[in-house]
Amino acid sequence: MNDQLQQDLSTLDSLLEKIKTQGLDYIKNLHGRPTTAVSAIEINKDLGETGLGGLGALKRFNEKFEPLMVGSGGPRYWGFVTGGSTPASIAGDWLSTIYDQNTQSTSGQGDLSALVEVETIKLLLGLLGLPGDFLGGFVTGATMSNFTCLAVARQWAGKAMGKDFAKDGVSGEINILSALPHSSVLKSLSMLGIGSNHFERVKVLPGNRESIDTEDLEARIRALGGEPFILISSAGTVNTVDFDDFAAIAKLKTTYNFWWHIDAAFGAFAACSPKYRHLLDGWEKADSITLDCHKWLNVPYESAVFLVKEQHKVLQTETFQNSNAPYLGDPLENFSYLNFLPENSRRLKALPAWFSLTAYGKKGYRDIVENSVEMASLFSQFVEENEAFELLAPTRLNNVCFTLGGQRGQDKVAAFLTRLNATGKVFMTPTVYNGRKGIRAAFVNWMTGKGDIEIVIAEMKKLTAEE
Repeated sequence: MNDQLQQDLSTLDSLLEKIKTQGLDYIKNLHGRPTTAVSAIEINKDLGETGLGGLGALKRFNEKFEPLMVGSGGPRYWGFVTGGSTPASIAGDWLSTIYDQNTQSTSGQGDLSALVEVETIKLLLGLLGLPGDFLGGFVTGATMSNFTCLAVARQWAGKAMGKDFAKDGVSGEINILSALPHSSVLKSLSMLGIGSNHFERVKVLPGNRESIDTEDLEARIRALGGEPFILISSAGTVNTVDFDDFAAIAKLKTTYNFWWHIDAAFGAFAACSPKYRHLLDGWEKADSITLDCHKWLNVPYESAVFLVKEQHKVLQTETFQNSNAPYLGDPLENFSYLNFLPENSRRLKALPAWFSLTAYGKKGYRDIVENSVEMASLFSQFVEENEAFELLAPTRLNNVCFTLGGQRGQDKVAAFLTRLNATGKVFMTPTVYNGRKGIRAAFVNWMTGKGDIEIVIAEMKKLTAEE
């Protein structure tokens, strides 16, 4: 064994103790951690012949990179719909690394850690009130979840046209209807060879809405003359968290032949609360659903779930199976994520979610969702009542979409946001809504409280007073 490896193995307890202490210190001070990094570093291009060892590497990291670590898991990081990590999910994530499983098979010999994933999917279905006829699995994020779901949808469309796209490549026209698809959906269409521009845009409802106009949708369906198509709908649009009318779409599905995909990256978790569950009425009729766990589920990053109806199991296997690997067994007889997901190499990604779901239950997540909506409402009230700002749209759930008010002008929005983020007290992201420049604040972190809203309001008032 290499001497440095031997040394680290013999002193592993000391190394992990230091990491634990440093990690706890970071978490305990998250409220005061800057939300923006300002440090600059010189990138090292040369790897030394002899390593520094674990403790030496930790020292180097702390000197060079640790100051770049922002409070992205903290209560005032309101950009990109970023959740935090619950204590239990941190425990699960650490154990995922320690056990270092290649999570694939649920039967046979060797690693059976995929059973953790199967149970976690069942727990998620129960949390969200979805039926048990969905198959699911963990991927890195909403992009890969949308990609997985739409890859199966692509295979479905091909079969409806008498083709096998998985084996023979994409050929012919694939009809896709959508109103406001997320960028990750368009990226998925690009990666799938369909094309990010290849969809017909459906109108949205009038009255400052982002929800599909189902009358326009049906008119476009009729114009297809019975041709199969893929419908991409939203459970929580990125700017205003608007929901498509799933009950109406479910009714259309009884008449017309189409694959129905719902991008519910974070909006799905509205189902955790009886107050907001109605927003998802009818979504159980969808063929596939995207969930992003490192958003409102509050688990560490790189955690998302695809859900595909079990009736499409053969299509999914045709899409992702390792067809030239007989040593992996029959993909339909012996369930393996090797044949149901893009990645062949997968860590035990479900364990943080399993820990968090098991630790906090339905009430825990109901409380997280309802608190997030309450905090969004408080912040929205400030924006609405302060003449220096203007809501771009009603605050429907947990995102606040706003701009500068009065005579301050659209040309000052970017500069204001830059100055606000530079305070290190909060982080928000720019957006454009109905052709107007704006700012988006997303509330999903389990720690965000009224005190955090007050801190941000004080900074915003200070900046507007200085102008």
